[in-house]
Amino acid sequence: MKNFQGKVAAITGAGSGIGRALAIELAQRGCALALADLDPQRLAETQALAQAEGARATAATVDVANRQAVFDWAAQCRAGHGKVNLVFNNAGVALTSFAEATAPADFEWLMGINFWGVVHGTQAFMPHLRASGEGHVINISSLFGIMAMPTQSAYNASKFAVRGFTEALRMELDLAGAPVSATCVHPGGVATNIAMAGRVDPAVERVSGMDAQAQRERAHRMIQVTTPQSAARQILAGVQRNARRVVVGPDAKLMDIWTRLLGSWYQPLVLRGVRKLRGKEPPVADSKPA
Repeated sequence: MKNFQGKVAAITGAGSGIGRALAIELAQRGCALALADLDPQRLAETQALAQAEGARATAATVDVANRQAVFDWAAQCRAGHGKVNLVFNNAGVALTSFAEATAPADFEWLMGINFWGVVHGTQAFMPHLRASGEGHVINISSLFGIMAMPTQSAYNASKFAVRGFTEALRMELDLAGAPVSATCVHPGGVATNIAMAGRVDPAVERVSGMDAQAQRERAHRMIQVTTPQSAARQILAGVQRNARRVVVGPDAKLMDIWTRLLGSWYQPLVLRGVRKLRGKEPPVADSKPA
């Protein structure tokens, strides 16, 4: 897919962050848009911004964790736009918790959006992408789908899962000679609202001595590395060159190199950084799963 003129793109998590930036960038390149998000107000704002760029943009409030809702939306996109060429499975949420103490309900909430949302979006749109004759699946993983981080076990699990799912999908499409390709995207720190909207387990609050809001604010400051606009442009450049993997941002590119060179020995380096940040040895979780 060398250009986006005249194409139709479906984007989840389009209400803000990378999703909104993708919508605007694609609108500027002559692409029609089918936008989805759980927040109708933010979604309407993105739709208006895309329309201001001259794009045809439809919007639907969709919970990507709801399989039937995603399949219904995909059918509506095909019926309303006549075709679908690209799907960006971008919706995601954050959770800070200890691996041994993550509440099942929190784990299921996160996996429902971060992993199952990707699966649902891929499977729902695949028939329409095939029918277009020129389709592409873009699944958003993370730097944390390349490396792990303490207190991010659930998030790591979801993003490593997205990576494995998408890489297998790409090989299956290649083997079949399908008119559809797939790209897995690994953003590092991007200035979005994901950290501020994330959940923080009470056990982490007690052990760290920081309340949930303070932890969200610290995480938000730490991800101010790449703008959503730059991330969107890097992602679209990857689609145009049919990249199997797109690593977004200088932090992600550096850690990608480290993990390749060091293997599992990157973990002591991460631990050193975490200990320095905390100013003390990381304690052990003191709670049980709900």
